[in-house]
Amino acid sequence: MEITNIPFGITDWSLIEVTEHKGITGKAFWKSQNFGAIRVRIVEYTPGYFADHWCSKGHILLCLEGELNTELDDGRTFLLKPGMSYQVADNSEKHRSATRTGAKLFIVD
Repeated sequence: MEITNIPFGITDWSLIEVTEHKGITGKAFWKSQNFGAIRVRIVEYTPGYFADHWCSKGHILLCLEGELNTELDDGRTFLLKPGMSYQVADNSEKHRSATRTGAKLFIVD
């Protein structure tokens, strides 16, 4: 990722509109901001959320609250807890998310 042409700015996340995204089960609530080609989000998954798709987009993801299960399309699984992160490149390992307890994430992609 190359960050260019973005002046210093502050985001008050309490003012950002929430969008709802349904999973196979549960829901995801996104607060999103775009800065040029970079998208920054706070995402909250409800308990029991299971993604309805395999994602191939690159992300840097930090778990803020709860627990996030991430499955790769090769069968590997990873559990993120608060303070843990992952990073994956565009078109690298396809991945999908699920959470039993719910989770709150900070994502840059």
